[in-house]
Amino acid sequence: MVTPGSKNPDAANVTNHEIAYRTVLALSRTVPPALVGVTFLSGGQSEEDASLNLNEMNKLTTVRRPWYLGFSYGRALQNSAVSTWGGKAENVPAAQAALLARAKANSEA
Repeated sequence: MVTPGSKNPDAANVTNHEIAYRTVLALSRTVPPALVGVTFLSGGQSEEDASLNLNEMNKLTTVRRPWYLGFSYGRALQNSAVSTWGGKAENVPAAQAALLARAKANSEA
């Protein structure tokens, strides 16, 4: 995804919509339409931002998207669940709920 650089002083002001637009625009200029899909990694983004950015990309109507845009998130899918679980049996239900919430958000994106 086209995200602001780590040294960009305006990074906090860049919206998910702008990231989505710039990403799809870059893809439209470089990826052949015959390609079936583009699969994203979360790449150091927060779990929520990775999902929100993907969702915004799939909502775009201003730039042609001839390919399927999907995800292959590992850390962004599991991090909350693993942190919630913390290796304690009593936390399993809450960890399962956290994993389900992340999976649902990514699926809907």
